[in-house]
Amino acid sequence: MDEIRGGNTGDGTDGDGIRATAAGTAPVPLSVLDLVTVGQGRTATQALRTGVEIAKLTESRGFHRYWVAEHHSMPGVASSSPAVILAHIAAHTDRIRLGSGGVMLPNHAPLVIAEQFGTLEAMAPGRVDLGLGRAPGTDGATAAALHRSDRLNEGADDFPQQLSELIRFLDDDFPDGHPYARIHAVPGPVQATADGGVQSAHRPPVWLLGSSGFSARLAGTLGLPFAFAHHFSAQNTIPALDLYRQSFRPSAVLDAPYALIGVSALAADDEREARRQVLTGALSMVRLRTGRPGLIPSPEEAAAYDFSPMEREFVDGWLSNVIHGTPDEVRTGLDDLAKRTGADELMITANAHGGDARLRSYELIADAYGLPNEG
Repeated sequence: MDEIRGGNTGDGTDGDGIRATAAGTAPVPLSVLDLVTVGQGRTATQALRTGVEIAKLTESRGFHRYWVAEHHSMPGVASSSPAVILAHIAAHTDRIRLGSGGVMLPNHAPLVIAEQFGTLEAMAPGRVDLGLGRAPGTDGATAAALHRSDRLNEGADDFPQQLSELIRFLDDDFPDGHPYARIHAVPGPVQATADGGVQSAHRPPVWLLGSSGFSARLAGTLGLPFAFAHHFSAQNTIPALDLYRQSFRPSAVLDAPYALIGVSALAADDEREARRQVLTGALSMVRLRTGRPGLIPSPEEAAAYDFSPMEREFVDGWLSNVIHGTPDEVRTGLDDLAKRTGADELMITANAHGGDARLRSYELIADAYGLPNEG
């Protein structure tokens, strides 16, 4: 695959748009992954408004990034269009980095993604991250509908080639003679080379996302930053991070590895309330894994649900990977996770039925680490 070029974002506060600095007493920088969850009795409109509130709160409290993840055909997750959501969030924030965690590359033509994220970069200069995944973010039938093909593995198998093409579009540097040499992603660097052009040549840094070793190795080989989905693949976290670091080769983007991990964490004013809230996400996952995706159940429904022995075993395993409890307990859990994995950044996702519980969690975590309060 081609050498990776460029990727600096120019006027970003963190220099290269990738590395971040920890705030307060946090062991590493803290960021946010928002799944824009929709609870029973609530609308997608309310979920998206909560997303704005979370982005504004976490920006004011010193969190570094706000990312959304592409999912499809899941009633309880309203993040099917990351670029649209990020444009909305950009209009309501000023400093926090905005990105995809991620856009699922097999679902889209690389040129379309380059145009979308070039537009976002023009809206929020120096604040945009482009995180890419190779899974479809949905079930096989929905993936086929997205691809308009029954060759469900085609996009994933072609991921390195698609990635190379996307980066070429972002950098506007297809070689002479290439079929796409005269095609330009706009907004983008080509505008800086046009007569009278003043468009910035910088573009969003590309991240690779993964829950196994494939993207870890590819990110390392290409010298790209890597984001690992610890929140649903905890058993693979350390092996994947080790593989990323072992495979890493310095590039024009990074001279040393940089890895963040997604972590499910929820703080509440007392341990019982935290357990009550995270059980809603666990029941939602039970239903998803058994082919019954739906809205996020209420705490009352989750508490009253009669789990089968097999479901109870799944829930116990799922919740063992969710850091939850009082602010002090969550802080201890995050500290231990950062130390155990050596992650350069923690990206927290707080899954619960209602927006109030999620907002409260981010506020309590910020307080536990003495993060700045500029609200």
